[in-house]
Amino acid sequence: MKYILRKHMEEKVPLEIIYLSEQGKITQRKIQVLEIYPGHIHAFCFLRQTKRTFKMNNILSARLIKAKYDRSG
Repeated sequence: MKYILRKHMEEKVPLEIIYLSEQGKITQRKIQVLEIYPGHIHAFCFLRQTKRTFKMNNILSARLIKAKYDRSG
């Protein structure tokens, strides 16, 4: 997980995460990782339109957001 987060941070590429909140709610977020610390990350959350802190242990999955494919040739 940390490798994926670091790679996206270095390449400045947004990614999608599935996150478990402190209240036990699972959410899907599009984020841009800004900084990585032991146990948590700072990222820009596109859903909330602000910088947020996410606990590493609460990130259930992370994946690349695929660019839309243009079939116009």
